Amino acid sequence: MTRLLGLDVGDKTIGVAVSDELGWTAQGVETIKRQSKEKDFARLHELIAQYQVGAIVVGLPKNMNGTIGPRAEMCQAFGKLLEERTSLPVHMWDERLTTMAAERMLISADVSRQKRKTVIDKMAATLILQGYMDAKSR
Repeated sequence: MTRLLGLDVGDKTIGVAVSDELGWTAQGVETIKRQSKEKDFARLHELIAQYQVGAIVVGLPKNMNGTIGPRAEMCQAFGKLLEERTSLPVHMWDERLTTMAAERMLISADVSRQKRKTVIDKMAATLILQGYMDAKSR
């Protein structure tokens, strides 16, 4: 089995998580500070090679009523471009409330506001990837 890469794509950052080889658990890897498409994709290519990734899961921030808004459209476009540039399958995964869930988990763990800002996207990517893997294993 190959690893999965999970992404929480935002305007300023991309949270990154990776699965274990068996596809059971997701671990946060890093938060990429967005600079340009070329630099963002270059870093993603490095991570794909480093972790021997076979597929990618991109969070899809649907509206609460299930519709697709501008943010979700941006994530879909990013996923399509990622699929073209990497030749890997890209799966979109409903990520409603994952950032809020990550924030609540960090607050309950008494993580400072400053530290939360640096890890929230990586943690959201972990929740996106874990949710995808859990659903696929059922």
